[in-house]
Amino acid sequence: MAIHFKWTETEAELRGILDLQKVNLLSEISEEEKAEQGFVTVRHSLDQLKLMHSLEPHVITKDGEKVIGYILAMTKESRDLVPVLIPMFEQFDRLNFGEKLLSDYDYLVIGQICIDKSYRGQGIFDKMYELYRSTFASRYDFAVTEIALSNFRSLKAHQRVGFKVIHEFDDTTQNWAIVLLDWR
Repeated sequence: MAIHFKWTETEAELRGILDLQKVNLLSEISEEEKAEQGFVTVRHSLDQLKLMHSLEPHVITKDGEKVIGYILAMTKESRDLVPVLIPMFEQFDRLNFGEKLLSDYDYLVIGQICIDKSYRGQGIFDKMYELYRSTFASRYDFAVTEIALSNFRSLKAHQRVGFKVIHEFDDTTQNWAIVLLDWR
């Protein structure tokens, strides 16, 4: 099959994101896999993905009809759609970037990124971010997200494509890095 990169359009594609998310959740994988392969932390609902998509579509990678990778897009307007992520947005409200608060910029949040285990190491991560950047860089100042410091693979991959750590903090579950990809 041919691998292709696109924006979400259908409910079937959103369901494909959820299928991929489910098998990569921190709560569903072993400690060994967590350390070697990385993980995703948040479980989204179909309704949440639909509402997020209505504000900005998500990048997906498909092999035929199967979703094998995704980057979720979240805007400031979607901050209340995923209650477990509200503290992340509250962190953004308190942080400075350059000479002003992060929240004073028009930013896009990487809501989550994941690639199917059997497709990792093939450049899909970088190509998805190329599509993300080529579409959103003219509309948003930067992309920002938080990554668990224990998710070494994700943190390294984000730094490889240009994200910089701008803040680290601890909460009751993990130690986190806030990373930012400046498009200006």
